[in-house]
Amino acid sequence: MDAAYIALGIVALIGLWAMVLYNGLVRARNACDEAWSNVEAELKRRYNLIPNLVETVKGYAAHERETLERVVEARNRALASTGRPSQQAKDENALVGALRQLLALAESYPQLKANENFLKLQEELANTEDRIQAARRFYNANVRDYNNRLQMFPSNLLAGWLGFEPREYFEIEDSRVREVPRVRFGFGPGSSPQA
Repeated sequence: MDAAYIALGIVALIGLWAMVLYNGLVRARNACDEAWSNVEAELKRRYNLIPNLVETVKGYAAHERETLERVVEARNRALASTGRPSQQAKDENALVGALRQLLALAESYPQLKANENFLKLQEELANTEDRIQAARRFYNANVRDYNNRLQMFPSNLLAGWLGFEPREYFEIEDSRVREVPRVRFGFGPGSSPQA
């Protein structure tokens, strides 16, 4: 009789252990899904800003049609991308490159650089990029934690058997154009160093 209780206790402990591991894996997977939805929300925010930015630039740089079309095409491709994070990252990186070209156009058009609407859109885009980067880091941290659970003992014993699969990281570039500071030294009679 004692052996039956001991066996029943061992089975109950193994069942409890499996339940705790399974719930932890589900919780980690759901955290990844939630973090991914945050990334998608921020990307959608960027997609919604781009047409306004393109229209503003179009008014000043209508003959830069090729660049404007490239931005719109990249935006549409990124918006339609719903595959794996690696495929979406590829489409996002193409959009980031097109946005860099669009923002670089402003350097050639002083009136555009001074346009209040353009400046607001540019600031909003920069804020959105910051939010995308924060959401991406949060997602990647959740993916790291989830993948660790899948690979570490003892949860790795159940993860594959229960159909849990690793997630991919989401790596995209920062679309803000970074200018290298220019330093000019003009030493001569009566001059002082300038930056």
